[in-house]
Amino acid sequence: MVIPASTVEYIHVTVTASPSAVSLTGTPPRFALVTHRTNPTTGEWKTGDWADATTARILAGPGTDLPLTAGTDYRLWINIDPPGAESIVRKAGTVSAT
Repeated sequence: MVIPASTVEYIHVTVTASPSAVSLTGTPPRFALVTHRTNPTTGEWKTGDWADATTARILAGPGTDLPLTAGTDYRLWINIDPPGAESIVRKAGTVSAT
C-alpha cells in the first residue's frame, strides 16, 4: 500500500477466523507500524477497531497514534488475542509513505 504521509485514513486488514464460527469482533485488534525488521515491541502496538466482522482497521497519519514520515517504508503487523490460549501475531503487509 502506498499512501501520502499527509493523509489521515484507515488502514484495513482482512482477518479470517479459523474455524469460521469463531467471532473475533469482541477482541480489539492491535497494530504495529514499524521500520525495523524485528518483531514489534510492547510499546509499538496500538489498538484499532473492527470495520465489520472480517475487517480490522486503524487510523494512521498526522495527529494519530501512527503518524507517517514521507519516504519511509513500514512493516504492518496485526495482533488478535481471541478468548483461549492463542494470541495471534502476523505481518499484514507493507505501507510506503510518500
